[in-house]
Amino acid sequence: MRSAGVIINDLADRSFDRQVTRTQTRPLASGALRPWHAILFLGVLLAIAVSLLLFLNPLAIRLGPVALVLATIYPFTKRFFHVPQLFLGMAFGWGAVMAWAAVRNQLDPAVWLLFAATLCWAVAYDTIYALQDVEDDLRIGVNSSAIFFGSHVWIAVGIIEMAMLGCLATAGWLENLNAVFYGGLAGVTGFLSQQVWRLRDEVSPSEAFAMFKQHTLIGLVLLVAIWTGTL
Repeated sequence: MRSAGVIINDLADRSFDRQVTRTQTRPLASGALRPWHAILFLGVLLAIAVSLLLFLNPLAIRLGPVALVLATIYPFTKRFFHVPQLFLGMAFGWGAVMAWAAVRNQLDPAVWLLFAATLCWAVAYDTIYALQDVEDDLRIGVNSSAIFFGSHVWIAVGIIEMAMLGCLATAGWLENLNAVFYGGLAGVTGFLSQQVWRLRDEVSPSEAFAMFKQHTLIGLVLLVAIWTGTL
């Protein structure tokens, strides 16, 4: 579904991508692949996703179509919504909801906090990612949170990440995770704080991309913290 979402995004944005320096070489934008190639492969990926979904419980199956709707809507929100990253966060966060439903066959209060945390996290890191394209996006009329927040982007990212950490901490409390989880959360807090501090000044596109990639490590730390927090 992650790969399917990328295909939907690149299909919807191929005319925009041709006008953005960073995305001009994407296969659909450059003409290396035709739209029907992408649609065919999208069908294959969706068929695989549906076949896997059928092995899950009825609750998870009922939640499945929402994931496809969110993945389809997101690319088009850039045309009319000032913070399209909210829809990106919902699309990613829904995976956590489905995983929870698949394992527990119910939706506990903690899962909605996990969903909210994932949503906030996606808005934060994709705002940093969008800093690479601000000039091009302004020129072609594409919305992004980086444009919307403007010079206050560091404040916005800081507040959003505080909300993310608060949701994770509360979810951990509801699920009785141990002190190791909170230790990992404290380490992530420190790392995110230095990123926010750096965003107070102008960052180059290459630096914004490097900061974005650092969130892979943040995700790994959070994953290990959750695992060890249940021991």
